[in-house]
Amino acid sequence: MTDEAGPWLVVGLGNPGREYAGNRHNVGFMVADLLSGRLGAKFGRHKQAVAEVAEGRLGFGGPKLVLAKPLTYMNLSGGPVAALAQFHKIPADRVIAVHDELDIPYGQLRIKLGGGEGGHNGLRSMSKSLGTKEYVRVRFGIGRPPGRQDPADYVLSDFGAVERKELEFLVDRAADVVESVVTKGVEPTQNMYHAG
Repeated sequence: MTDEAGPWLVVGLGNPGREYAGNRHNVGFMVADLLSGRLGAKFGRHKQAVAEVAEGRLGFGGPKLVLAKPLTYMNLSGGPVAALAQFHKIPADRVIAVHDELDIPYGQLRIKLGGGEGGHNGLRSMSKSLGTKEYVRVRFGIGRPPGRQDPADYVLSDFGAVERKELEFLVDRAADVVESVVTKGVEPTQNMYHAG
């Protein structure tokens, strides 16, 4: 099997448990759930990593995706991600983290390979466990908290009523971005989605 046909690991970052399901911090889980539906794959517990995993191909004979939702809580996401990358022999540059981003306005998506973590504990944990920052990030803008609200409280609160009107569309677009990174590459995807 050539490297070209090797799988991609798509990690939706979030916190497990029903009480967190609608949180801004859980948008990565929302995108992973949508992608699993597109692949016709169901999430199940992985036997070697503390994560729920779904596997499938993008289109007939297309690239294989391993979708993952770490079940360790955000701050410890790196352990399960590194375990899955090792288990499936996936190099870091074929790992895509989908996560919420405070420094980007709500409704905007940004794609980058490598770089800092911007204070995001899930990314910090991933970089540490993978031993590199050279993985792809799909950054889902949630904007800054209003007034003096603590960012930690803000990310753990649910999307507001106005935001929820657009949320389904934006999650759908984030899933398109992930597929584009896999099929076209980071730069062409940036060119397509960064203009908007």
